[in-house]
Amino acid sequence: MPLHEMKRHRRGYNQSEEFAKGLSELLHIPMELNLKRVVLTETQTKKSRLERLENVDHVFELINPARIVRKNSLLVDDVMTTGATLCSCANVLLANHAKNVDLACIAAGGKI
Repeated sequence: MPLHEMKRHRRGYNQSEEFAKGLSELLHIPMELNLKRVVLTETQTKKSRLERLENVDHVFELINPARIVRKNSLLVDDVMTTGATLCSCANVLLANHAKNVDLACIAAGGKI
C-alpha cells in the first residue's frame, strides 16, 4: 500500500513496502511499486466502513499503467480493517486491465 509522500517522509519508511520486500524474496517474485497515493487523506480510524470507502476513493493512481495490463498483481498491506484502502487500490488496477488482483495482509481486525 502506498503512503502519501508527506507521511512516508515523516515516518521514514512504509511498513507495507517492507513486508512486500520480504514476500518478494521469499516467493521469488518481482516487486514493483507502481501505485502512488496522490491525495493525503485524513485518518481512517474514527470512520465507518462507508466513510472509509469514500475517504480513499480516487486517491491512488498508477505510475506506469502499461506494466499491469493482463498481469496478476498482489497488493500487500500491513493491517486490513474494513478493506477500503485495499479495495480502492484493487479497483485502480482492475480498471487499468490487470488480469487478477490478490491481497496479502499481516493482520486483519475489526474497526476500532
